[in-house]
Amino acid sequence: MIRIEPRAATSQAFKLGLPVLSAVIALLAAAIPLAFAGANILTAYGEMVKGVFGSLFAVSEMLTRATPLIFTGLAAALAFRARLWNIGAEGQLYLGAMAAVAIGAGAIEAPSYILVPVIIVMGCAAGAAGMVVPTVLKTRFGADEVVTTLLLNFIVLIFLQYMLEGPLKDPMGMGWPQSAPILDEGTLPGLMTRMRVHSGLIIALVAAAVAQVMLSRSVWGFKLRAVGENAPAARHAGIGVDRTLLSVAIVSGGLAGMAGVSEVAGLKGYLTADLSPGFGYTGIVVAMLAGLSPVGVVVAALFIASVFVGADSMSRSMGVSSYLADLIVSMSLLCVLIGGFFARYKITRSAPTKGEAS
Repeated sequence: MIRIEPRAATSQAFKLGLPVLSAVIALLAAAIPLAFAGANILTAYGEMVKGVFGSLFAVSEMLTRATPLIFTGLAAALAFRARLWNIGAEGQLYLGAMAAVAIGAGAIEAPSYILVPVIIVMGCAAGAAGMVVPTVLKTRFGADEVVTTLLLNFIVLIFLQYMLEGPLKDPMGMGWPQSAPILDEGTLPGLMTRMRVHSGLIIALVAAAVAQVMLSRSVWGFKLRAVGENAPAARHAGIGVDRTLLSVAIVSGGLAGMAGVSEVAGLKGYLTADLSPGFGYTGIVVAMLAGLSPVGVVVAALFIASVFVGADSMSRSMGVSSYLADLIVSMSLLCVLIGGFFARYKITRSAPTKGEAS
């Protein structure tokens, strides 16, 4: 008789190796549609690697793509550790971007050392507000934050389209639904000459390092983990569960808002409705691949960014659909979820009892 039983413990090697194994299996599985498309598998993957590491420009594009994923991955990872299911990072990203444009496009004229911090703070505050509302609804009225954060994404997008056709619309944009550009004093400095990678990457790496330290070595991190492991027990021990969830919501939404700030103030310079190709949703995959570890988020974001940038390069050189990147990312997440199940449970076989045998 086959039984599914909880594991007493899971080795650290298994936990660390699970994301790597998931990525390898996903790449192997993606070889099947590549073969059906008539592409040489080794050549295709070689083009992917070349598209990411073949030049300094390629590396910079990968880092540029990874920057918002680190922010949204951190937003999801910290919230999920507290069992606060933030599915609204996409909307929070756009809230941060709108705040950045509203402040940086001329509302305040100041030198860069003043204007840039103000834009960052306001963008993070706007993103945090987008997560605080569902969290208050959860703690006060028991509303499911999965539903509320997901639905808020669509509300924010509709509000964004209104703003781009109204108060934020660029009068010099020849009718296109886009915002006025951010002032030069409000843009994030670039890191490489004639490259798109910007200092938002440095902020993302610092945020990941701070999050790792806070999660593992601070009282706040202990409370967060305690609430995530067992909220009733944490409340019985004197931890303010609602207050902890609210603080996590502020940090999570602020990080997602910072992703929007980095995209408009560091990369594009203005806001459009297609600013994000799904960074908020992909951040959830990043967090899961990272095992909800802030340091792991950086590695997972670099991997996923490499897959997307490499797939684009492969598509241009070999005529293979770039949607292969979505397949690899999806397969990676599926493998992590399956591996996570076997990390918690084991399958055993036992002889049937007399009653079961009869």
